Amino acid sequence: MDIFKPIQLFADMATYQWLRIIPHSYLGDTINFFIYDTIKIGLLLIVINYFMAFTRYYFPMEKVRDMLLKRRWFGLDYLFAALLGVVTPFCSCSSIPLFIGFVGAGIPLGVTFAFLISSPLVNESSLYLFPAMFGMKVTIIYNVVGIIIAMIGGFIIQKLGMERYVKPELLKSKSRKQVEQENGGVLKYFWDDGMNITKTVFPYVLLGVGIGALIHGFVPASIVAKYLSNKSWWAVPIATLIGAPLYANSVSVIPVMEALVGKGVPLGTALAFMTAIVTVSIPETMILKKVMKWQLLAAFFGITIVGIMIMGYLFNWIL
Repeated sequence: MDIFKPIQLFADMATYQWLRIIPHSYLGDTINFFIYDTIKIGLLLIVINYFMAFTRYYFPMEKVRDMLLKRRWFGLDYLFAALLGVVTPFCSCSSIPLFIGFVGAGIPLGVTFAFLISSPLVNESSLYLFPAMFGMKVTIIYNVVGIIIAMIGGFIIQKLGMERYVKPELLKSKSRKQVEQENGGVLKYFWDDGMNITKTVFPYVLLGVGIGALIHGFVPASIVAKYLSNKSWWAVPIATLIGAPLYANSVSVIPVMEALVGKGVPLGTALAFMTAIVTVSIPETMILKKVMKWQLLAAFFGITIVGIMIMGYLFNWIL
């Protein structure tokens, strides 16, 4: 069941009935994509920000944080975060609100990045679409490797000690006593806490989604197929670099990947292209830049892109 289907239906109605744009045209795809993703990410941003405001107030996040920071988990904290990413139906941009909530709640940065990598990379579509399209062997290897990449990426971020590169306003959290002493009390705190983060990030959501919609609607698939069909060693890096600026969720990009494989593009190269699209993108960069400094942003994208290329080479080698 697609929980975002009503949003897609509304986007279709607004684009093709109200605005009377021709379906499947470049402009139609662009406008439809912009309406759909703006509403979806906006709603997720509001819901998750208010949920995390509630959680920060009532849930003992300090105890959770201290427990995760102690060296008794042997990597299970990264595994749990990566598995949480698997079961959340989010693309790279719509997973950011939950990532912001984790950071604000004091969850270790590396653990939150394990979630941010795995959420778009390994999700329900790779579980139920991959077997029919590419077989169970490819499905298992892809999901296992994806989870490992997310865990290693989060671990490296944590080891680099990059907490100082998170925007400080995301790390501010009032105690229950402070909240209760302020005018307006708990309800006002929930409203202000959730709304402040939403107002800070949402303009960048609009800008990022707008850029992604233009790329999504106006970049012809034939150009991509032309450059990815080469079987040279540099095809995987090229596929990753071509896919990185683009933006789509895994459900929409997997059929494109299947078509590329059908045209002779090696599976590993096609996977590198797909995972770059769903894991790193210009819209995601625009949104993340509002909540972190460029040093942390560069480390995240660098680690993720290297992991994607390793996955591409691995599949080209074993299959």
